[in-house]
Amino acid sequence: AVAALALAACSAGGSSTGSDGTVTDGKLTIATGQPAYSPWVEDDDPQSGKGFESAVAYAVAKEMGYAKGDVVWKRSTFDSAIAPGAKDWDLNVQQFSIDAKRKKAVDMSTPYYTTTQAVVTTSGSKAAKDTTVAALKGDTIGVAAGSTSITSVKDVLGVTPQVFNSNDDAVLALKSGQIDAIVTDLPTAFYMASAQLDDGTVSAQFPEDGSGDQFGFVLPKGSALTSKVDEALAKLEQDGTLADLQTKWLSSATNTPVLE
Repeated sequence: AVAALALAACSAGGSSTGSDGTVTDGKLTIATGQPAYSPWVEDDDPQSGKGFESAVAYAVAKEMGYAKGDVVWKRSTFDSAIAPGAKDWDLNVQQFSIDAKRKKAVDMSTPYYTTTQAVVTTSGSKAAKDTTVAALKGDTIGVAAGSTSITSVKDVLGVTPQVFNSNDDAVLALKSGQIDAIVTDLPTAFYMASAQLDDGTVSAQFPEDGSGDQFGFVLPKGSALTSKVDEALAKLEQDGTLADLQTKWLSSATNTPVLE
Protein backbone atom coordinates (compact mmCIF):
# COMPACT_ATOMS: atom_id res chain seq x y z
CA ALA A 1 0.00 0.00 0.00
CA VAL A 2 2.86 2.37 0.83
CA ALA A 3 4.51 1.60 -2.51
CA ALA A 4 1.24 2.22 -4.33
CA LEU A 5 0.84 5.59 -2.66
CA ALA A 6 4.42 6.56 -3.52
CA LEU A 7 3.88 5.55 -7.14
CA ALA A 8 0.69 7.58 -7.31
CA ALA A 9 2.50 10.64 -5.94
CA CYS A 10 5.26 10.30 -8.53
CA SER A 11 2.85 9.79 -11.41
CA ALA A 12 1.09 12.99 -10.41
CA GLY A 13 4.39 14.83 -10.37
CA GLY A 14 4.20 15.11 -6.60
CA SER A 15 7.74 16.24 -5.87
CA SER A 16 7.03 19.08 -3.41
CA THR A 17 7.81 18.62 0.27
CA GLY A 18 7.72 22.20 1.55
CA SER A 19 4.67 23.74 3.16
CA ASP A 20 4.75 26.41 0.43
CA GLY A 21 4.53 23.77 -2.34
CA THR A 22 8.26 23.81 -3.10
CA VAL A 23 10.74 20.92 -3.04
CA THR A 24 12.54 22.65 -0.15
CA ASP A 25 10.54 24.63 2.37
CA GLY A 26 11.20 28.35 2.06
CA LYS A 27 13.38 27.98 -1.04
CA LEU A 28 12.53 28.26 -4.73
CA THR A 29 14.55 25.74 -6.73
CA ILE A 30 14.98 26.71 -10.38
CA ALA A 31 16.67 24.51 -12.98
CA THR A 32 18.29 25.42 -16.27
CA GLY A 33 20.48 23.70 -18.83
CA GLN A 34 24.09 22.56 -18.55
CA PRO A 35 25.66 24.58 -19.98
CA ALA A 36 23.34 27.58 -20.21
CA TYR A 37 24.14 29.93 -23.05
CA SER A 38 24.19 33.67 -23.58
CA PRO A 39 22.02 35.73 -23.94
CA TRP A 40 19.69 33.56 -21.85
CA VAL A 41 22.26 33.10 -19.08
CA GLU A 42 25.55 34.96 -19.12
CA ASP A 43 28.82 33.09 -18.50
CA ASP A 44 26.88 29.91 -17.63
CA ASP A 45 26.18 31.47 -14.21
CA PRO A 46 22.43 31.68 -13.51
CA GLN A 47 23.07 32.81 -9.92
CA SER A 48 24.39 36.11 -11.29
CA GLY A 49 20.98 37.24 -12.49
CA LYS A 50 22.62 38.21 -15.78
CA GLY A 51 21.05 37.06 -19.02
CA PHE A 52 17.41 37.22 -20.04
CA GLU A 53 16.10 34.00 -18.51
CA SER A 54 18.15 34.35 -15.33
CA ALA A 55 16.83 37.89 -14.86
CA VAL A 56 13.24 36.84 -15.55
CA ALA A 57 13.55 33.94 -13.10
CA TYR A 58 14.67 36.25 -10.31
CA ALA A 59 11.92 38.75 -11.15
CA VAL A 60 9.32 35.97 -10.93
CA ALA A 61 10.81 34.71 -7.67
CA LYS A 62 10.61 38.21 -6.18
CA GLU A 63 6.96 38.55 -7.16
CA MET A 64 6.30 35.18 -5.51
CA GLY A 65 7.87 36.42 -2.27
CA TYR A 66 11.31 34.80 -2.50
CA ALA A 67 14.45 36.87 -1.89
CA LYS A 68 17.41 36.35 -4.21
CA GLY A 69 19.15 34.39 -1.46
CA ASP A 70 16.19 31.99 -1.30
CA VAL A 71 16.57 30.96 -4.95
CA VAL A 72 18.48 27.70 -5.46
CA TRP A 73 19.73 26.76 -8.93
CA LYS A 74 20.04 23.23 -10.31
CA ARG A 75 20.90 21.84 -13.73
CA SER A 76 18.86 19.48 -15.88
CA THR A 77 18.70 18.28 -19.43
CA PHE A 78 16.00 19.64 -21.72
CA ASP A 79 14.43 16.23 -22.35
CA SER A 80 14.28 15.17 -18.69
CA ALA A 81 12.60 18.46 -17.78
CA ILE A 82 9.61 17.82 -20.05
CA ALA A 83 9.33 14.08 -19.28
CA PRO A 84 6.59 12.82 -16.93
CA GLY A 85 7.41 12.16 -13.28
CA ALA A 86 8.51 13.81 -10.07
CA LYS A 87 11.18 16.54 -10.23
CA ASP A 88 13.84 17.79 -7.83
CA TRP A 89 13.15 21.41 -8.82
CA ASP A 90 10.19 23.79 -8.74
CA LEU A 91 10.68 25.64 -12.04
CA ASN A 92 12.74 24.94 -15.13
CA VAL A 93 13.70 27.59 -17.67
CA GLN A 94 15.59 26.86 -20.90
CA GLN A 95 13.62 28.21 -23.85
CA PHE A 96 10.74 25.74 -23.63
CA SER A 97 8.13 26.43 -26.30
CA ILE A 98 4.62 26.09 -24.92
CA ASP A 99 2.63 23.34 -26.62
CA ALA A 100 -0.28 21.05 -25.84
CA LYS A 101 1.73 17.82 -26.06
CA ARG A 102 4.17 18.94 -23.37
CA LYS A 103 1.31 20.02 -21.12
CA LYS A 104 0.19 16.40 -20.90
CA ALA A 105 3.40 15.52 -19.03
CA VAL A 106 4.25 18.74 -17.16
CA ASP A 107 2.74 22.08 -16.26
CA MET A 108 3.75 25.09 -18.31
CA SER A 109 3.37 28.71 -17.29
CA THR A 110 1.95 31.49 -19.37
CA PRO A 111 4.60 32.95 -21.71
CA TYR A 112 7.41 35.21 -20.62
CA TYR A 113 8.69 35.73 -24.17
CA THR A 114 7.45 35.43 -27.75
CA THR A 115 10.19 34.85 -30.30
CA THR A 116 10.89 37.30 -33.09
CA GLN A 117 12.71 36.84 -36.39
CA ALA A 118 16.32 37.95 -36.69
CA VAL A 119 19.08 38.49 -39.25
CA VAL A 120 22.26 36.39 -39.05
CA THR A 121 25.28 37.31 -41.08
CA THR A 122 29.08 37.37 -40.91
CA SER A 123 31.51 40.21 -40.33
CA GLY A 124 32.73 39.92 -43.90
CA SER A 125 29.31 39.99 -45.54
CA LYS A 126 27.91 43.02 -47.33
CA ALA A 127 24.92 42.72 -44.98
CA ALA A 128 27.03 43.07 -41.82
CA LYS A 129 26.07 46.71 -41.24
CA ASP A 130 22.59 46.59 -42.76
CA THR A 131 20.27 47.15 -39.81
CA THR A 132 17.33 48.80 -41.59
CA VAL A 133 14.62 47.43 -43.85
CA ALA A 134 15.78 49.69 -46.68
CA ALA A 135 19.36 48.42 -46.50
CA LEU A 136 18.41 44.74 -46.27
CA LYS A 137 16.28 45.01 -49.41
CA GLY A 138 19.53 45.04 -51.38
CA ASP A 139 20.88 41.85 -49.78
CA THR A 140 20.38 38.23 -50.76
CA ILE A 141 18.50 36.59 -47.89
CA GLY A 142 18.34 32.87 -47.14
CA VAL A 143 15.70 31.00 -45.12
CA ALA A 144 14.88 27.39 -44.27
CA ALA A 145 12.05 25.63 -46.11
CA GLY A 146 8.80 25.45 -44.19
CA SER A 147 9.78 28.19 -41.74
CA THR A 148 7.75 31.25 -40.80
CA SER A 149 10.82 33.25 -41.80
CA ILE A 150 9.73 33.05 -45.43
CA THR A 151 6.58 35.05 -44.75
CA SER A 152 8.43 37.49 -42.51
CA VAL A 153 11.02 38.29 -45.18
CA LYS A 154 8.32 38.84 -47.79
CA ASP A 155 6.07 40.93 -45.53
CA VAL A 156 8.68 43.02 -43.70
CA LEU A 157 11.49 43.30 -46.21
CA GLY A 158 9.38 43.09 -49.34
CA VAL A 159 11.76 40.66 -51.05
CA THR A 160 11.64 36.98 -51.98
CA PRO A 161 14.29 34.97 -50.11
CA GLN A 162 16.30 32.01 -51.32
CA VAL A 163 14.82 28.89 -49.71
CA PHE A 164 17.09 26.08 -48.48
CA ASN A 165 16.20 22.59 -47.30
CA SER A 166 17.40 23.32 -43.76
CA ASN A 167 19.06 25.91 -41.56
CA ASP A 168 22.31 23.98 -41.93
CA ASP A 169 22.15 24.36 -45.69
CA ALA A 170 21.50 28.07 -45.30
CA VAL A 171 24.56 28.37 -43.04
CA LEU A 172 26.71 26.65 -45.69
CA ALA A 173 25.38 29.08 -48.29
CA LEU A 174 26.25 32.03 -46.06
CA LYS A 175 29.77 30.68 -45.48
CA SER A 176 30.31 30.25 -49.22
CA GLY A 177 29.03 33.72 -50.07
CA GLN A 178 25.99 32.43 -51.96
CA ILE A 179 23.78 34.59 -49.73
CA ASP A 180 24.47 37.69 -47.63
CA ALA A 181 22.37 36.85 -44.57
CA ILE A 182 19.93 34.36 -43.04
CA VAL A 183 16.60 35.16 -41.41
CA THR A 184 15.47 32.77 -38.67
CA ASP A 185 13.95 32.97 -35.19
CA LEU A 186 16.03 34.88 -32.65
CA PRO A 187 17.05 31.90 -30.45
CA THR A 188 18.24 29.97 -33.52
CA ALA A 189 20.00 33.09 -34.77
CA PHE A 190 22.05 33.38 -31.58
CA TYR A 191 22.96 29.68 -31.84
CA MET A 192 24.02 30.01 -35.48
CA ALA A 193 26.15 33.07 -34.78
CA SER A 194 27.97 31.54 -31.81
CA ALA A 195 28.17 27.84 -32.67
CA GLN A 196 27.98 27.46 -36.45
CA LEU A 197 29.79 30.53 -37.79
CA ASP A 198 33.35 31.55 -36.93
CA ASP A 199 32.60 35.24 -37.46
CA GLY A 200 28.83 35.19 -37.08
CA THR A 201 26.71 38.02 -35.76
CA VAL A 202 23.02 38.63 -35.14
CA SER A 203 22.83 42.02 -36.81
CA ALA A 204 19.16 42.91 -36.33
CA GLN A 205 15.80 41.58 -35.19
CA PHE A 206 12.35 42.07 -36.64
CA PRO A 207 9.67 44.01 -34.77
CA GLU A 208 7.42 41.84 -32.59
CA ASP A 209 4.31 40.63 -34.38
CA GLY A 210 3.06 38.09 -31.81
CA SER A 211 3.28 35.16 -34.22
CA GLY A 212 6.43 33.49 -32.88
CA ASP A 213 6.87 30.60 -30.46
CA GLN A 214 6.00 31.39 -26.86
CA PHE A 215 8.44 30.40 -24.11
CA GLY A 216 7.18 29.36 -20.68
CA PHE A 217 8.49 27.92 -17.42
CA VAL A 218 8.12 24.17 -16.96
CA LEU A 219 6.80 22.94 -13.60
CA PRO A 220 6.00 19.45 -12.31
CA LYS A 221 2.56 18.23 -13.37
CA GLY A 222 -0.06 19.51 -10.96
CA SER A 223 2.32 21.89 -9.19
CA ALA A 224 0.77 24.18 -6.59
CA LEU A 225 3.12 26.89 -7.88
CA THR A 226 1.84 27.07 -11.48
CA SER A 227 -0.89 29.62 -10.78
CA LYS A 228 1.53 31.67 -8.66
CA VAL A 229 4.05 31.80 -11.49
CA ASP A 230 1.30 32.86 -13.88
CA GLU A 231 0.22 35.62 -11.49
CA ALA A 232 3.82 36.81 -11.16
CA LEU A 233 4.28 36.88 -14.94
CA ALA A 234 1.03 38.81 -15.37
CA LYS A 235 2.28 41.49 -12.97
CA LEU A 236 5.67 41.66 -14.70
CA GLU A 237 3.91 42.01 -18.05
CA GLN A 238 1.63 44.77 -16.78
CA ASP A 239 4.33 46.86 -15.15
CA GLY A 240 6.67 46.61 -18.15
CA THR A 241 9.37 44.54 -16.45
CA LEU A 242 9.34 41.75 -19.05
CA ALA A 243 9.61 44.25 -21.89
CA ASP A 244 12.46 46.06 -20.13
CA LEU A 245 14.36 42.82 -19.53
CA GLN A 246 13.85 41.79 -23.15
CA THR A 247 15.28 45.10 -24.36
CA LYS A 248 18.19 44.91 -21.92
CA TRP A 249 19.31 41.35 -22.57
CA LEU A 250 18.08 40.50 -26.08
CA SER A 251 18.73 43.84 -27.75
CA SER A 252 21.03 46.24 -25.91
CA ALA A 253 23.44 43.69 -24.38
CA THR A 254 23.72 41.79 -27.68
CA ASN A 255 23.86 44.88 -29.91
CA THR A 256 20.86 43.57 -31.86
CA PRO A 257 18.74 46.54 -32.90
CA VAL A 258 15.12 46.23 -33.99
CA LEU A 259 14.68 46.83 -37.71
CA GLU A 260 13.28 50.18 -38.76
